[in-house]
Amino acid sequence: MTKDITKITPYNSDATKKSQVEDMFDNIAPKYDLLNRVLSLKIDVLWRNTLVKWMKNDNPQEVLDVATGTGDLAITIEKGTGSKVIGLDLSQQMLNVGVIKIKKLKLDGKISMQKGDAENLPFEDNRFDAVSVAFGVRNFENLKKGLAELRRVVKDNKSVYILEFSKVEGFMGPLYMFYFKNILPAIGRLVSKDNRAYTYLPDSVNAFPFGEKMKQILLDTGFKKVEYKKLSLGIATIYKATK
Repeated sequence: MTKDITKITPYNSDATKKSQVEDMFDNIAPKYDLLNRVLSLKIDVLWRNTLVKWMKNDNPQEVLDVATGTGDLAITIEKGTGSKVIGLDLSQQMLNVGVIKIKKLKLDGKISMQKGDAENLPFEDNRFDAVSVAFGVRNFENLKKGLAELRRVVKDNKSVYILEFSKVEGFMGPLYMFYFKNILPAIGRLVSKDNRAYTYLPDSVNAFPFGEKMKQILLDTGFKKVEYKKLSLGIATIYKATK
């Protein structure tokens, strides 16, 4: 039986999921980029590039990147589309790392970073030409509320792009799950010194709806059209939800 994604939390404490997620990313922020590259074998770079190529067809002028973390997707969007990007994240420590990266790339005039809550976005309705979230919607405390907020701030006939882990199906599934549940958390603990963060990752992925289930949730949220692309045998999926 699949667990409720809202009940999967990083630290199993009495704090809210939102508070635990913020603490977790604050804890692992200094090592986050290194771990991402090592654990994904840099495939995450390809995934972000694929999302931006899809988004580029919309010719966006201003994009909101929710759960921006250290800004990797925000940077890829700016480079790929030339648009102005606002990166928003719950974790100040992740944002601090991102601000340094953006300044080094001399993109601080095109990309701004701010602390904020995806489920209570501080922006007016119908503001953005596109909204993106990479590996963030799993961490929403209230998935439907978060998705509704993403829809609220994107313009009519424009799209929300969600890049999220899914599940490898077929003969590669068991092999990948062994890596995901055993090897990945061990490396994560060793490098980040956070005993729970990289155990939470496979737990939350296992509980998260993907494919047709996620498409239906997005349609139920009010999007008029939802498309999706599986990446790398289904390890991740990009959803394009049009308002």
